[in-house]
Amino acid sequence: MAPKFGTSGLRGLVTELTPALVADHVRAFIAACDIGNGLCLGRDLRPSSPRIAADIAAAARAEGIRVIDCGALPTPALALAAQEVGAAAIMVTGSHIPADRNGLKFYSRTGEITKTDEAAINAALGRPAGTAESDLAQDEDAAARFVERYVEACGARALKGRRIGLYAHSAVGRDDLAAILQGLGAEVVEYGRSETFIPVDTEAVDPETRAQIAAWVTADGLDALVSTDGDSDRPLLADETGTIVPGDVMGQITAEMLGAETVVTPISSNSGVQKKGFGAVRLTRIGSPFVIAGMEEAGGKVVGYEANGGFLLGFEAQGPAGPLAPLATRDCMLPLILTLIAAGDGTVSARVAQEPPVVTMADRLQEVPQERSQPFVARLADSTEARAAFLAQLGGTEAGTDLTDGVRMTLTDGRIVHVRPSGNAPELRLYVEAADKTGAEALIAAGLAALREAVSG
Repeated sequence: MAPKFGTSGLRGLVTELTPALVADHVRAFIAACDIGNGLCLGRDLRPSSPRIAADIAAAARAEGIRVIDCGALPTPALALAAQEVGAAAIMVTGSHIPADRNGLKFYSRTGEITKTDEAAINAALGRPAGTAESDLAQDEDAAARFVERYVEACGARALKGRRIGLYAHSAVGRDDLAAILQGLGAEVVEYGRSETFIPVDTEAVDPETRAQIAAWVTADGLDALVSTDGDSDRPLLADETGTIVPGDVMGQITAEMLGAETVVTPISSNSGVQKKGFGAVRLTRIGSPFVIAGMEEAGGKVVGYEANGGFLLGFEAQGPAGPLAPLATRDCMLPLILTLIAAGDGTVSARVAQEPPVVTMADRLQEVPQERSQPFVARLADSTEARAAFLAQLGGTEAGTDLTDGVRMTLTDGRIVHVRPSGNAPELRLYVEAADKTGAEALIAAGLAALREAVSG
């Protein structure tokens, strides 16, 4: 599948992200979007990311654009650095997908690009290369300023006495997350650091990783364990029993901690948010561009989050010890920190248990080309009979269907099954919702089996 825009930027196989293709998209981005005071550049820890970053820098400099190289750092840290200087940004990352793929995430001067911007970039492809040679600057402190943001807002004793595990793997923000936790007074115990890239999907943690996390937590008596995906914009949190806390539940807790009045979140998120008493809850299609558009429309004390837990702050908020400037891009640090702080002197599991009793789970079938997944999902969308046959395999019947993004089916017993092809990877996503963990686990297992049968071959 040739590189193309999806829900998280331009993605494709590394072999297809050639210098010429990368340069073409950089020139189109510069022509179509507000670059402001230059271009901040960052990257994750994939083997291909330094080469792609160099291609971006060369193309931008040839267009006369000043490039500020921020090095390897979390995507939200790059967004913050660009925001501080009124510049655009490009992050080289494939997020959670395997290392044979990579991507570019674009930010204009005003923030993460919109779907309208994507269309404008695609329309501007094919421009001739420039012949200028602008400055190349270094910003070696961007990640440190990102760390300071949270320590100053939450206070040096916010997590005093807590023993927190850190699954470091190959996440670009592993050291920054450790620095934040230590800056808040926690003792940090690191596990699983890898110099080989490991694709960790925090929204669909595989059984082996879940078991390993639970073993680390129980063996060492941890209060919690944290981690992130490859570019450190999606959080992973396990409680004191080693149980993974869903990202959207962290979003609900974080929104409450910040005193948000309006919450914007995709249709796939835990519906318990609608029972928490926020002034308004707006549901969108899946992807941060849609969440950002909803936040801009709402205005005021608005926040957004995705089902994977990436949190977007849309107003000047007050942390436990100081202010937090807006950062309307997906961030993993804020929900991790504030969920831990929200537990107070109790346990993380006890705080999570205070949320409305709705359990969501997500998983996916990998290596499912879109030419197989999209026709199947289209049949579900178009045919009552196709939905009935699919749901019969799950022991349910349809009460209603929402086609906002993919096919989200509500069953007569209140359970929810949501099927959606990934926008930028050969994956077929499944989201389920039930009244308890046992029911959700059974539903997602049955759903994956039915999907596997439907798209096999």
